[in-house]
Amino acid sequence: MLGNHGRSITRTIFTPLARALAAMRVTPNMVTVAGTVATIGISAGVLARGHLAVGAIALGVVLFCDSVDGVLARLTGQESEFGAFLDSTLDRLGDGAVFGALLAWAALGMEPGGVRTVSVIAGTIAMVGVGTVPYARARAESVGVVAKVGLAERTDRLVVALAGAAVTEWGLPQAFYAVGLSWVAAASLVTVIQRIVFTKRALEAA
Repeated sequence: MLGNHGRSITRTIFTPLARALAAMRVTPNMVTVAGTVATIGISAGVLARGHLAVGAIALGVVLFCDSVDGVLARLTGQESEFGAFLDSTLDRLGDGAVFGALLAWAALGMEPGGVRTVSVIAGTIAMVGVGTVPYARARAESVGVVAKVGLAERTDRLVVALAGAAVTEWGLPQAFYAVGLSWVAAASLVTVIQRIVFTKRALEAA
């Protein structure tokens, strides 16, 4: 949802930056790799160590800048199938790092109790959803169906999970951490089901 509505805004914002990068001969694939390296580094070095607010904000900035490579590719005429493949593949690595860090802190940083148990279970389901949601879309496209439907896109899942982590360090109960991961877990499952149903109906109609 957030991703769809935000693309036109980010395209407008990042066009000047893309022009500057193009002048420096920076390629879209370089930007993609750099963003993934930053995401993994912040997740492992900051978020997983319990610096939840700083980590969430830093990852939010990286997430907001995620459109730069696409804007740069369109601006310089370097759009390619490999670029799209690389971007999608590295997104999975970045998402895995974020939710892996959130899961690690829940398991190792929280006091034993119901909130930690819920957070660990929800974080585990969210980790599975990180791979399954885009996989469902990719498999649908392999049989000729564009299954972009779903309750929660990548941006939605990351924003909710990181917001839940940040407000926890700002003094709100750790239940907000569990709620954020639980929403991501549930929304991921719903999204997968929606894409399965959509693909089935599209194939039957065809």
